[in-house]
Amino acid sequence: MPVRLGFRRYTRHSEAHTAMGQKIEIDSVRVVDDSIIVSTNRSLTGTDGEGFDSADAAEEAATFAASLAGRVFGADDAVRRVFVTSNVAVIARDGGWDDASTSTVSGVIENFFLFYAA
Repeated sequence: MPVRLGFRRYTRHSEAHTAMGQKIEIDSVRVVDDSIIVSTNRSLTGTDGEGFDSADAAEEAATFAASLAGRVFGADDAVRRVFVTSNVAVIARDGGWDDASTSTVSGVIENFFLFYAA
């Protein structure tokens, strides 16, 4: 007698999915002049920090810090420098920081370890 295999119906990614990865928690955000200092509950680099002055410079490196910097530059055209070390990101922005720009950059950092959101 043949054995019937059970088949599970899988949905496509766009129909339903759960989050893949882990959301980063923002421990604190402090604005100092044209810079924002974002502390997280996750290490973003080793103890050596990395700084980037443009999306092009970030694209040349193959590190987590470079990837995060590229996303930050892509999310806000006014960002002029991103420095990442351990669990802290320091981001300089032309024109200073308002609630919208702070929220945008914080969101990029929070979702950095998510491959796709729920």
